[in-house]
Amino acid sequence: MFKNLIIASFLGLLAIVLGAFGAHALKEVLSIEELSSFETGVRYQIYHAIVLLFVNGYDQFTTSQKNNITYFFVAGILLFSGSIYLLHLTSISAKSIWFLTPLGGIAFIFGWICMIGSFYTLYKNN
Repeated sequence: MFKNLIIASFLGLLAIVLGAFGAHALKEVLSIEELSSFETGVRYQIYHAIVLLFVNGYDQFTTSQKNNITYFFVAGILLFSGSIYLLHLTSISAKSIWFLTPLGGIAFIFGWICMIGSFYTLYKNN
């Protein structure tokens, strides 16, 4: 459990650092559309980091439930937000990694489905 909380905290910290970097260092380099895309990656990362703090601090979920949600959300952050960061911080072309962003979105969806299932199990058992 504490491992997951450390991961969530690190992802939150990284989102803040990347958001500040984007707001200050990239505003002169990226177009408005590119900066908006970068901010979307940061926003999705911080949202899911905050949810991971909640999930892993919630004592009604089992360790297995917490781990499953964490795995999906971390995969979503790496694939979805990570691919956006790669596009705007490197010379990698969108054509070469186009498939990563939707895979990250799918990982986020599965994480939310796991969370719904975990809450449903609690509801059903009470």
